[in-house]
Amino acid sequence: MLSPDEPILLLTTGGTIDKIYFDALSDYQVGETVVAHLLELGRVKRPFRIDEVTRKDSLELTDADRAAIRERALSAPEAHIVITHGTDTMTETAKVLADIPGKTIVLVGALAPARFGESDASFNLGMAFAAAQLAQPGVYITMSGSVFRADRVLKDRAQGAFVAMGG
Repeated sequence: MLSPDEPILLLTTGGTIDKIYFDALSDYQVGETVVAHLLELGRVKRPFRIDEVTRKDSLELTDADRAAIRERALSAPEAHIVITHGTDTMTETAKVLADIPGKTIVLVGALAPARFGESDASFNLGMAFAAAQLAQPGVYITMSGSVFRADRVLKDRAQGAFVAMGG
């Protein structure tokens, strides 16, 4: 378990959690991260550090982007890391992080932008913060009130949810 003064690293990559709706374009685009604001609204007192890796929809992430995410996680002094990420390719990024030893890494996203009043972003981020503090070293995904081992989950697009795989 994390000591109260040990910071959590938040790596931001974009995804729906940080999307903005532009009326003129009738499209969503990834904007500046709202993670610090969400943590402020949640009255989070635990120390944290935010490091923006990229601002992309997860379908636009490249192997080079995933390598950069991995490098930031690997070289960070923090042993507890939350990564905000788009949900479509979250499990692909998790695979790239799977062999990082001694760190607890939790990927999290949202199905609706955090800037929307009825978003799941705040709740999911809170779950990720808790999981990062309590889970054993490894890679996890937390969405919709559940924490999954990253190698045992997939996104079921028909259900609009992450579901556990057998095994």
